[in-house]
This record gives sequence, C-alpha cells and structure tokens, in this order.
Amino acid sequence: MKLSTKDEIARIKSLIINRYKNAKTELDYKNIYELLVSVMLSAQCTDKRVNIITPALFEAYPDTASLSQANLESLKMLIQSCSFLNNKASNLIKMAKSIEKEYEGKIPLDEEKLVTLAGVGRKTAHVVMIEYQGANLMAVDTHVFRTSHRLGLSRSKSVQKTETDLAKAFKDNLDILHQGMVLFGRYICTAKTPKCKECFLSEFCKSKQSFKPN
Repeated sequence: MKLSTKDEIARIKSLIINRYKNAKTELDYKNIYELLVSVMLSAQCTDKRVNIITPALFEAYPDTASLSQANLESLKMLIQSCSFLNNKASNLIKMAKSIEKEYEGKIPLDEEKLVTLAGVGRKTAHVVMIEYQGANLMAVDTHVFRTSHRLGLSRSKSVQKTETDLAKAFKDNLDILHQGMVLFGRYICTAKTPKCKECFLSEFCKSKQSFKPN
C-alpha cells in the first residue's frame, strides 16, 4: 500500500483539525475518576454501552475510596452488560486500591504512573490524558488504526508502531487528531460499508480494506 506524501499528510491533518477542533470523547464523565473508570470499561465495548452502565456504578461507588472497598460480585452485577466483566471488575477494584494506597486518592495524570495501575495500559493512559488535559499524545483504537491505514498514514501491523507513525507524521495537535480520527472512523470511515460519498478525506483514500492490528 502506498503511503501518503508529506503534502498529503499536511492536508489530511489540516482537514481533520478543522472539522473536529472541538471534538471530545463521547463517554459521559464529571471528573478524572469517572473518566478513568469509563475508559477502562470501554475496552472492547461501545461508549454507548458504557454510558448506560456508569450512572448506577458511580452512584454506588462515587470515588476511589468507595470503589477500593467494593464487593467484587456486587460490582460485577453493576457492569454485567459490559464485555470482559470479570477482568474489568477485578481491575477496577485493584486500580482503586492502588490509588488510595500510593497516591492518597488522587489519580495521577502521568503516563508512567497510570500504566502501573491494574487494567490501565498505554492506550487507556493516553486517552485519559488527551481528554482531561489535552496532552499532545496519540492513542490508537480500532477506528484510528483502520483510518490511518486507509489514508496511508501508516502500514505498521501493530497498534504501538502505528501510534509512533502517526506521532511522527503529525507531530503536534495530536489530541485533536486522535479525537477526530475516532469520530471519523466511528461515523464515516466505518469498518463495513464506509460512507465514501460523505467523506471529506476521500481524495486521500488508499484502500477500503478493513484493517485490523495483528
């Protein structure tokens, strides 16, 4: 697959920023705790489903202090419609315990510290930092992976290498570009039957293949 030229990358960057400059996550949250929990739940689960789950969850456990003392089975009942609920419930409690013990109940906005928490990988840490503080980071989910390959921004087969390719290509405004590419992939450049007639980036499209990371 042919990669985009520097001029094409610059144009793609400009068009995404212009269209999605005010984009935010579609997860509902009121504070950093709710954002982190929601992002953790969103792995392999839609934002819409997470937003259905979290009101009752946050009423029962409004902070890390209460979540750290949660009964595992009770927590699983609250998130039972979420994918991988056993692992997620366990990791949520472990995460909350770590926050209480190591950070006095304050969630650190630091990548190195965030990724030490149970259930928090590089992508989750980046998403939280992008959304909460506009960090100049890229996070690659299924939508970003697919659209970046269709647009010839990367041909790497892994998520992390694709993230590196995007950061190198775009350099700055990565927070806006991440949010924009998520929405672009979710509503326009969809995995099946992409809406090519509505696409504002169609001139740069290299392939309609439904790319997935190895």
